[in-house]
Amino acid sequence: MNEHQAHEHGTHEHETYDKLIGLLDERGAAYRIIEHEPEGATEAVSAMRGNRLEQAAKCIVVMVKTGKKTKRYVLAVVPGDRRVDLGAVKALLGGGYAGFATPEVAERLARSVSGTILPFSFDPELELVVDPALLEEDEIFFNAARLDRSLALRTADYVAIAEPRTAPIAA
Repeated sequence: MNEHQAHEHGTHEHETYDKLIGLLDERGAAYRIIEHEPEGATEAVSAMRGNRLEQAAKCIVVMVKTGKKTKRYVLAVVPGDRRVDLGAVKALLGGGYAGFATPEVAERLARSVSGTILPFSFDPELELVVDPALLEEDEIFFNAARLDRSLALRTADYVAIAEPRTAPIAA
């Protein structure tokens, strides 16, 4: 990555962060910003933030083939102590195959780097699906499109603003 690409990449990341904070402020959401050492792994960053793994929103972009030449992308959000059940995501969309999107596709659709993907979709190509177990928590935690900053967001506000489709997609 050259200096220009690094700058573009960094700018993209901060645009997504700024867009999220703007949206949360505009909607009057209750959230806290948590600064920490740069980290994208759910277990490690949860320890830094002091949240239980079940409260962490693990966000994975999944590609589902729904026809010979058609595919859909799902932003699968599950509790941090669980894994995304690709079979459940595939069945939910009536697909023939489901797999993890390539890092390039995931980062383009999520508008942030892997490890910082938000449990919000700002791209019409990316369908948001959340496992209901995560929504049982009063507050959810996630990296805020940055490796060095997380948010603790009231779950009721998350649901009201993100309007996710909910389905059991965690294993």
